[in-house]
Amino acid sequence: MNGSEGAEIGQRLAAIRDRIGEACRRAGRDVAEVTLVGVSKRQPLARVRAAIEAGLDCLGENQVQEGCEKIPLLPAGLDWHFIGTLQSNKARLAVRFFDTIHSLDRLKIAQVLEHEAERQGRRIQGFIQVHLGDERSKHGFLPESLVENLRPLAGLRHLEIVGLMTLPPFEADPEAARRWFRQLRETRDRLAAAPEWQGFKGWLSMGMSHDFEIAIEEGATHVRVGTSIFGRRPSAN
Repeated sequence: MNGSEGAEIGQRLAAIRDRIGEACRRAGRDVAEVTLVGVSKRQPLARVRAAIEAGLDCLGENQVQEGCEKIPLLPAGLDWHFIGTLQSNKARLAVRFFDTIHSLDRLKIAQVLEHEAERQGRRIQGFIQVHLGDERSKHGFLPESLVENLRPLAGLRHLEIVGLMTLPPFEADPEAARRWFRQLRETRDRLAAAPEWQGFKGWLSMGMSHDFEIAIEEGATHVRVGTSIFGRRPSAN
């Protein structure tokens, strides 16, 4: 990567932060309430380093193995989020390398992570994945039964459930995605009102490159942005 590409990454990151700030102002929110997760999957290390040098300190990976290989080669002290589908046999590595898991889509994986975090003496954070829309390819809990189904996860000691996440149906018009983000926020409010979830942070991981501003207007606390920061991913060989 040449110097001009590094400068472009810094400029794109600054532009994304400006758009986050504008969305927060429109919604009457403090920009400090929104965490930008830079999705670095399949991005060359040089690009990731350029973004870190430009101030990005929270990164997200979709594949456990890629994260395990990449994280030790980058500066310590970064906040690493796992945002892909997690299989139980990858839980040990996920707990070792990541601070937050965004894709708790079933009780079993949350319980496995709780056990593994206890074994490793770690405390990690997790978002419950909520399935909005009727796309069969998507995973997660259904919003209408969420409160009842999550009772076994209230009060875990090593995996703190901090919020909800969704991957809603793609909408070409970002404004059309507003209904999905609003539905996740309303689902969060119902969960937060349950007695067993007192003290629940209620964070919302929603919104990506093409619709994160709408998500912020509807209450997102974590937005996942990749190519708009790093550029197009190199083609696989």
